[in-house]
Amino acid sequence: MRAVTITSRNDEVSPNIIVQDDWPTPSARPGEVLVRTEASALNHLDLWVGRGLPGADEFPRISGSDGCGRVEAVGEGVDESWIGRRVLLNAAVCHHSPHLPDVIPTDPALHMIGETLPGTHAEYFTAPAANVLDIGESDPVQAAAFALSFLTSWRMLMSRARLKAGQQVLITGIGGGVALSCLAICRWLGCTTIVTSRHDWKLERARELGADHVVLDSNEDWSKTVRSITSKRGVDVCADSIGSAVHQACLSSLARGGTLVTCGATTGSGPTDLVRIFWNQLSILGSTMGDMAEFREVVALHLSGQLEPVIDTVHPVDEARTAWERLESGEQFGKIVLRWD
Repeated sequence: MRAVTITSRNDEVSPNIIVQDDWPTPSARPGEVLVRTEASALNHLDLWVGRGLPGADEFPRISGSDGCGRVEAVGEGVDESWIGRRVLLNAAVCHHSPHLPDVIPTDPALHMIGETLPGTHAEYFTAPAANVLDIGESDPVQAAAFALSFLTSWRMLMSRARLKAGQQVLITGIGGGVALSCLAICRWLGCTTIVTSRHDWKLERARELGADHVVLDSNEDWSKTVRSITSKRGVDVCADSIGSAVHQACLSSLARGGTLVTCGATTGSGPTDLVRIFWNQLSILGSTMGDMAEFREVVALHLSGQLEPVIDTVHPVDEARTAWERLESGEQFGKIVLRWD
């Protein structure tokens, strides 16, 4: 089969992206489905895998945690009625028991398709049948762009931060998939949004998408601007995946009793302000992926047209390296997708 492979580990990932035409086609094992890929989407995880992660240190390898396609075959114990259905993947797998009817994000045995397990950037991929949803005849490009970032954002905001209509939310790094998904969910729920970016053009795009307030991150303490917007009160919730570079500003932007929820640390981790945390009774929550109940909830909103992903570019498979170059540049606004038809 054709597959986009990362040939070796390196800090710069895109030069190591090669499309291979003779990669072995996987087979569905017991409890699994074999999916013929129609679209796969890129995430920052595709860069982290190429730079080297524990348990993902053998190269060449296939990354990719977003995938949509039609079931081509099923393994033992899986109903054959799945064959021919268009399905969307939740890439989190409880590795010790792929037959589990649900994903448990806090399970120590949690693994990711596209990280420690072979990913979706290939003509075919396998997954536990319990990890896919039938999405009918929905657009596979839109679906692939939707899955991982919206599931991550849904768990962050709805399950972990317990976000409510009318609350004020700060979203850092607008332009990435998770940040844009958080913006869409906040608008759907009826929250006031403040977004940050280092780029004016991304802030303008965010305004067009309905962001209420925008703040330029110019490497200074922009929390003062956030507090000014909120009449010095601060925000109820901050959704962040940047980490160290903005951590103190995020804490300083929170109202008393506010919540910082994080799903990543692309700039690394660093010291935190314990005095502010205990004095202002702040909550700091971690969030990773989401379970199948959360996946069904958020995908249902997509299928009904209430939540839509923002797509930056769509590339044919032969342009895979260009797609990685775009992701690595940080100039994208929305999801980068590969088409496999």
